[in-house]
Amino acid sequence: MANHKSAKKRSRQNLKRKEINSQVLSKIKTNINKFSELLVEKNKEELDKSLSFINSSLSKAAKKGLIKKEFASRKLSSLSKKIKKI
Repeated sequence: MANHKSAKKRSRQNLKRKEINSQVLSKIKTNINKFSELLVEKNKEELDKSLSFINSSLSKAAKKGLIKKEFASRKLSSLSKKIKKI
């Protein structure tokens, strides 16, 4: 356990950041799962909205450093390819 005051504070900050980061990553996964469900229904308008939400959440996560920028662009590209196949 942390002994110094600054180390204790850093520990508290890490716990808060971990909780927020897990929420952001969970939101990304949820959006991608919803996209997959909509892909089965083949509703183009809803897919475009869903892709927009995914783009937003991926961009925010990449900006924070949770995921790499390359991962975000690769994921977005693969999902948009799936829309074009419809």
